[in-house]
Amino acid sequence: MTVRTPLALAIAAGLAQMALPAHAAGQEKCYGVAMAGENGCAAGPGTTCAGTSKVDYQGNAWSLVPAGTCTEIELPAMADGTARMGSLEELDRDIPM
Repeated sequence: MTVRTPLALAIAAGLAQMALPAHAAGQEKCYGVAMAGENGCAAGPGTTCAGTSKVDYQGNAWSLVPAGTCTEIELPAMADGTARMGSLEELDRDIPM
């Protein structure tokens, strides 16, 4: 065994851990639950990626949450009193102008 073999194994193990999909770690994407600037990726037009949502609970921005909890997260009602819930799919509410 050469000195390079353990190093190569350590690097390969680290890369394997980074490649795990989010759902494999027991989490799922939940749209409409992130606070402004605290989302994962995909925050709609005019945004680039993580941390780019413009408003709280932006419907087209997602955050990772424990699997099975997305629609159970308690959120404040919208200004008109309508209930606000997380969704496993993109929402058309709370989208910045």
